Amino acid sequence: MAVAAPASPAAAEGLEAGLWQVTTRTIIPGAPPSEGRNNRCLTAEAVADLDRTFSPVATTVNANCDRTEHDFTPARLKWRLVCKGNLDMDVSGEFRFETPQRYTATLTTLATIQGRVAQQSRAEIEAVRTGDCP
Repeated sequence: MAVAAPASPAAAEGLEAGLWQVTTRTIIPGAPPSEGRNNRCLTAEAVADLDRTFSPVATTVNANCDRTEHDFTPARLKWRLVCKGNLDMDVSGEFRFETPQRYTATLTTLATIQGRVAQQSRAEIEAVRTGDCP
């Protein structure tokens, strides 16, 4: 007789395809935080491959990029991308898939030129499913 253990809720549920309202709060040192909202349609294909949907793709000119960290579970995706060139970039992200209708994320960016900080920012993201895609 075989007995199957129940799957963890996060692994069994994943995100639901549909229309998502994404709120992004951007924090740049020395500037007041800014906040923006947009809608994003996540297709069934996109939610079936969350790793690919939320991992960065390096399309840089005059730089070499390496993914120095990558950890994906059904409940979390954490990555880091380091690019070296005329403009050095260190970008990291952590997405937390909290329920099938909600995820949060933090994206951190540090850009330097010849060792001097050119830009630094942190984006805090909260996304909730609002319905079906149009």
